[in-house]
Amino acid sequence: MRVFVAGGAGAVGRRLVPRLVARGHRVTATATRGKALDVLARWGARGVLMDGLDAVSVGTAVGAARPDAIVHGMTAAGIAFPAEPALGRTDHLLAAAQAVGVRHVVAWSLPPSAGTPPRALRRLAYLEDAVVEAGGAVLRCGTLHGSGRGRVRFDDVASAALLAVEQGAAGVFRVRGDEERPT
Repeated sequence: MRVFVAGGAGAVGRRLVPRLVARGHRVTATATRGKALDVLARWGARGVLMDGLDAVSVGTAVGAARPDAIVHGMTAAGIAFPAEPALGRTDHLLAAAQAVGVRHVVAWSLPPSAGTPPRALRRLAYLEDAVVEAGGAVLRCGTLHGSGRGRVRFDDVASAALLAVEQGAAGVFRVRGDEERPT
């Protein structure tokens, strides 16, 4: 399968890209800085520079890759720090997917909590609604952290994203880490 990983050099992407390649997928992964392209190449991916806030940049990168599936892993996409530009990143990526006929998009999100500000809730809901409406899968991840108790590790999210891509999953899924305790 041809898989496009937007944010392939990020915290989750750096764990997902090598797994996709090891499973025989042809991966195009994006970065915002040129030095990350060498790292992506070492992992076996075709690296491309892309500005997620620029619709033309996103459309060009996705169009050249002609993927079967897209993983929306841009860190500023509303995962840890929701911001207005996150909406543009999501819209640009989904528009590019539609333009080239990609029917499967996977993204990750945070589950709402009692302390989540209303504005952030709206942004997270927008990301989830847009991806699910497009027929994709959203992985609700909880607190992301490299390791540790009570948190979803980046490796857990990468494993869940790999399964969602390969199985063509659609809908919203809760990702729980091995060490996460029920609340």
